[in-house]
Amino acid sequence: MRLHRLEVTAFGPYRDHQAVDFDQLGADGLFLLHGDTGAGKTTLLDAVAFALYGSVPGARGEVKRLRCDTADSDTITKVVLELTVQGQRLRLERSPEYQRPKKRGDGHTTQPAKASLTWVGGAPTEQPPEGLTRIDEVGRTVQRLLGMTVEQFFQVVMLPQGEFARFLRSDTAEREQLLEKLFGTERFGEVERWFVERRRQRGREVEAQGQQVRELLARISQVCGSEPDADEQNWLEDVEKLSVRELEGTQAEHSRLRREREVAETKLTECRELADKVRRVRQANATLAEVGEQQAQHDAWRAEREAAQRAVPVRAARTTASRAEQERDNARAEVAAAAARCEVDADTPLAELRSLAGAKREEAGGLAHLIPEAQQQESDRRKLTELAQRITADEQQEAALVEQQAALPDRISTARQQVDEAKHAELRLETVQARGTEVAALLQTAREMPAAQQEFAAATTRAQQAIDAHQQARDLLQELRARRLAGMAAELAARLTPDEPCPVCGSVEHPEPGKPVDDPVRAEDEDNAQTEEQQAHARREKATAEAQRAQQHVDNLVERLGEHTEPDLATELAELKAERDALRSTAAQLPQRTEQLAELEASTERLTEALSQLRTRIAATRTEHATLSTAVDERAARLREGRADFPSIADRRAHLLDIANRLDQLVTARTARDDAEHRAAEHAKALVEAAATADFEDAAAALAAERGEQRLDELSAAIAEVEERTAGARAALASAELFGVEADTEVGLEAATEEATVAREAAERAAALAHRAEQRQRDIAQLAQRLRAAWAELGPALAEHAELEALADVVNGRGQNARKMSLRAYVLAARLEEVAVAATRRLQRMSDSRYSFVHSDAAGTRGTRGGLGLDVLDDYSGKVRPAKTLSGGESFLASLSLALGLADVVAAETGGALLDTLFIDEGFGTLDADTLDLVMDTLDDLRAGGRVVGLVSHVEEMRQRISVRLRVRKSRTGSTLELQT
Repeated sequence: MRLHRLEVTAFGPYRDHQAVDFDQLGADGLFLLHGDTGAGKTTLLDAVAFALYGSVPGARGEVKRLRCDTADSDTITKVVLELTVQGQRLRLERSPEYQRPKKRGDGHTTQPAKASLTWVGGAPTEQPPEGLTRIDEVGRTVQRLLGMTVEQFFQVVMLPQGEFARFLRSDTAEREQLLEKLFGTERFGEVERWFVERRRQRGREVEAQGQQVRELLARISQVCGSEPDADEQNWLEDVEKLSVRELEGTQAEHSRLRREREVAETKLTECRELADKVRRVRQANATLAEVGEQQAQHDAWRAEREAAQRAVPVRAARTTASRAEQERDNARAEVAAAAARCEVDADTPLAELRSLAGAKREEAGGLAHLIPEAQQQESDRRKLTELAQRITADEQQEAALVEQQAALPDRISTARQQVDEAKHAELRLETVQARGTEVAALLQTAREMPAAQQEFAAATTRAQQAIDAHQQARDLLQELRARRLAGMAAELAARLTPDEPCPVCGSVEHPEPGKPVDDPVRAEDEDNAQTEEQQAHARREKATAEAQRAQQHVDNLVERLGEHTEPDLATELAELKAERDALRSTAAQLPQRTEQLAELEASTERLTEALSQLRTRIAATRTEHATLSTAVDERAARLREGRADFPSIADRRAHLLDIANRLDQLVTARTARDDAEHRAAEHAKALVEAAATADFEDAAAALAAERGEQRLDELSAAIAEVEERTAGARAALASAELFGVEADTEVGLEAATEEATVAREAAERAAALAHRAEQRQRDIAQLAQRLRAAWAELGPALAEHAELEALADVVNGRGQNARKMSLRAYVLAARLEEVAVAATRRLQRMSDSRYSFVHSDAAGTRGTRGGLGLDVLDDYSGKVRPAKTLSGGESFLASLSLALGLADVVAAETGGALLDTLFIDEGFGTLDADTLDLVMDTLDDLRAGGRVVGLVSHVEEMRQRISVRLRVRKSRTGSTLELQT
């Protein structure tokens, strides 16, 4: 960095516009800035700092009062600085924020701060050619070009008065604050905080894992009903064994009670069948007894019917003969149809038909009680289907949850990798962007190189032409001067008189008087030639300066490019842009990836809980399905037996009743047929032997015996019903099914029912107990598995946390850290050691090899942190002593050496721009003459290295030693500047 020009207006004590030409001021490499106290010497250094960073060092920057109090209200406070950084010349202009009177009305208004940056000689690549006008953009650009922060600049370029003397005598904490600002070791503090935060985070995780273990122990204790012992693992094994034994006992008891229930239900079924047979025997006996009691009535019915039948042919022999025949034919047809419907022989005896019909009706009555069970069977089958569907759906859901749970660790690991990748992208992005800006600037430099080389060649040619033209003008001037001198000798010779002294030499002899020359030169000819020679000289100087600037520009470009070429830079820039875009895309996904990771980590417990609930529900549903399926199978056997080959019990019962009705119809048809045949026969004989055949005494008796058809039908139906009932009862008693069954047999159905109910309830209770024991054993097994896994994870986590805690203590200067030095203090100690080495070279020369800096990393008193101790080694005594024991002059030498050494180390550390300009403020008055000589020799070394060193001092001897001076004069109308050489 080299300063060229500084302009201040209404800034500090400078009311009017003042300018400093550093190119002229620093031509000798060393200049003195002096003046009265309070005139504004340090303000010029503040102006340089304000132009670059928008702030001033020390306490003056905290007050934020930079405007000149005596300046006119219309005069704008501003600072203009023109400088060259990294081969790029730029012009900075800043105005601070200040209060000014309002243009209209009373009071004051705030004049906002402004800043602008203008590129001189062309803007770098990726920078707008018109420059920058935003304060933040100007600040970032200046800091990037200089490569150091404002704090580093104040300590490295402007060595402030008294600052390093205080640093020399300060304690560890104060030195740490300053060194941290200069060397930017905040990242090591972040590492310390990272370890602390990581330790805290791992502590929370370990606590969470311990809480999980405690929760699992509590849940196992709740399930088993016992508290954990001191030896938790042995207690867990005992709990598991006890749950298995309990499960085996309940299952054995359930099997025994289930067998007892089956025996009781079989006995109940047998009792029910016997009770049904006894009921049927009693019903048949009751029917026969009732028929026997009404036998006289039945005989009267038969006699009445028989007499009526005999009387009919007698009275209506003639009128009904033909009709009787027709009825006979119809009756025969009806019998044939009824027999076909019954699928029996039409000539089967009536008694057999009536017995068969009664048997069908009795069988249908026996099926009536199975209809409700059939309906319940259909309902239970539908419920079985629903349970099976629920089990299938739950099993599918369980498989899906298990699959999700199995895939969850990989998804969490992938999510963590993606989050780490996004975080790394954020960190990497800033580096890539900075490198991209640097490469873009180098690429612009490489593209400027051909034009700069052409300009240099053209400038060199123009300079050579100007030199030749100046040489020709100079030769012409010398020739004209020689000719004019020759002409002047001839003129004097013409005025010589023999024996008279020469007005030039005083001799009275004139051996060789000058002779007249051709084409004499006039004075104006010589003046014209001299003017031409001067103009040619000016053109020569201008062309030479342009050639030098062109050469300097080419050298600067070559220095900035180094080994880089334009194709390589273009390729690297394209790669950096592609990497930058990719990093931006990845970094932008950090919030989304972090949220996804948190969601995945939170879903672990939810999946485990959901699986536990789902498996419990599946077990309960399966138990219910098995119980119901057993009941359905047992009922199906009974229904299958009652259904036979029919679709349902109701269909078979309807079929039996239909057969009975058809048989009744056949019996009726047979009776009607017999009657019709009989009547037909009677009618056929009626004409001959009606009365004899009718067995009546006379026709009156036959007519008296006549009955209407309705009465005859009633008699026939009643008789048929009696006969049917009698036949059915006898058939039932004679059947093989009721053989040996007595009507007074005691069945014991109520006792059997009660016994079956008790056995069924006991079996159901045992099943519930077995289910609960199985569920409890399953829960204990699952919880035990999870607990052992948690124990396995907790052990390494505790070890890792202990190791991390110890490492965090060491990094933060505690625990096993014997020196009580934090990581940040350790790094700063290394930097301070480098500063001590660099400063020792200066101090040994300025102190005539007497003093050297010694860095100490010993811990402080009473266990305080150490590592930043700085003492001096006195070569005269050979002992190390504190820097506080140095005298005033020695302290100045040590402070100056420390400042110069710190400037060298910070500049090398930050990789900033080469510092071609350096300011040293005060302190020389404490030195004797010899020591001052040593200090000046050191400053001469700085100047010989190409730097421009400005000294700020009141010492009179400094004015005698330094020829180039900038005098600051103060007055009531504002301070002014004066260049003295």
